[in-house]
Amino acid sequence: MSCTCRFASRLTGIKENEKFQKNSQNNEQAPGLKLVVDEAKQHHNVKFVYVWHALAGYWGGVKPAAAGMEHYDTALAYPIQSPGILGNQPDIVMDSLAVHGLGLVHPKKVFNFYNELHAYLASCGVDGVKVDVQNIIETLGAGHGGRVSLTRSYIQALEASISRNFPDNGCIACMCHNTDGIYSAKQTAVVRASDDFYPRDPASHTIHISSVAYNTIFLGEFMQPDWDMFHSLHPAAEYHAAARAVGGCSIYVSDKPGNHNFELLKKLVLPDGSVLRAQLPGRPTRDCLFVDPARDGVSLLKVWNVNKCSGVVGVFNCQGAGWCKVTKKTRIHDASPGTLTGSVRATDVEPIAQIAGSDWKGETIVYAHRSGEVIRLPKDASVPVTLKVLEYELFHFCPLKLCCGASGSALASDKKPEHFDGEVSSELTTTLSDNRSPTATIALKVRGCGRFGAYSSQRPLKCRVGNVETYFNYDSTTGLLTLTLPVPQEDMYRWPVEIQV
Repeated sequence: MSCTCRFASRLTGIKENEKFQKNSQNNEQAPGLKLVVDEAKQHHNVKFVYVWHALAGYWGGVKPAAAGMEHYDTALAYPIQSPGILGNQPDIVMDSLAVHGLGLVHPKKVFNFYNELHAYLASCGVDGVKVDVQNIIETLGAGHGGRVSLTRSYIQALEASISRNFPDNGCIACMCHNTDGIYSAKQTAVVRASDDFYPRDPASHTIHISSVAYNTIFLGEFMQPDWDMFHSLHPAAEYHAAARAVGGCSIYVSDKPGNHNFELLKKLVLPDGSVLRAQLPGRPTRDCLFVDPARDGVSLLKVWNVNKCSGVVGVFNCQGAGWCKVTKKTRIHDASPGTLTGSVRATDVEPIAQIAGSDWKGETIVYAHRSGEVIRLPKDASVPVTLKVLEYELFHFCPLKLCCGASGSALASDKKPEHFDGEVSSELTTTLSDNRSPTATIALKVRGCGRFGAYSSQRPLKCRVGNVETYFNYDSTTGLLTLTLPVPQEDMYRWPVEIQV
């Protein structure tokens, strides 16, 4: 079967085919999808299983009059693309469907289709769906009141079915950047903000990161942008991983079984399987809004985000590749892009002053993830950063707080040196020691394990983890305090950490 014909393949039933049946027994009694899901959850510690389907059912829609699916009133429809789309991005899928047609479920029957499909998946233990190829619907509006009316009917039916069958709103939307679909969605929370991850295309990796960052300016206002999957064992793996860490998104990997970089994955995922997700969708910094970090040869891309007690800025060299209007594909336009130098500052994190509080004087402690450098940064000062293409750096900006008066200690925390990101909440109490000198105890709640770091302008008196006094290292040159957090026995556990100065 040719590639173009394969895209016109149509769904012939809502249940699994013989590929999911043991010994290829395609009958009602043979264990199928439910067995696969049960084995994944019970024997491989998989917590959630999602199933892919297209908004039209499959790439080529639903087969008209397929046995058991006649009641969906499916009919062949032929996509009509706008001149702008045809001129900018010819598509092999659309070319195939323009010839072979797409089996379009009647908009008045599409809720029944989704509901029956999702109810069956839910009965097999499936927790949600990834609904792909959504933009195809805008090309099929002829005879159905136009593209807006048809898209709205499909999206409303989809969301009603999701609400009924997957009560945790288990839906990831994909290929859905047409405004008809975006403005019709009322409850879909997660939306793909990028093109696919192409592991074999060297031109795709830098533009992938910059595209998601800029798309998030719009999408991040009302949906949770999804940065797509990546491979943990890949020349650009760490570059992609750092972008996900600052992106405030879910972490997906599509590794081939046995091909994993566990050291990289441990920087993103805790032992209980949870991730230290930043609080917002990652957006370009203000000074990146009107530059082109993929093409101009001079600009670095900076993406900012916030945690509860700090901000983070990811810096990426994305130069050298982008969409080509002539070849109509992403290609490398500069095989040897130069090393670039830029700078970061605390105010690159838009809400840093609100995070710090009204008593903040503007000083921050900066921790650079890759270099391990710790810098006490004065108000309005900046830190230089130099990167080659496909290189990155993550800077954590922690507002500096005075703990014990003018002659006492200043402290900032929220740095997990072994992780791309961290989760910390804190409170400060001030007391007098036995000799009447002021002391302060900073009480933290910290998720994760491994090496934890904080800054103190003087050596702490003692540290406690889980109410047990613990050994710590202190570098008087940098002010970096480090200690080790054990692996917690409970999921989502937050270690109580106390630092007395």
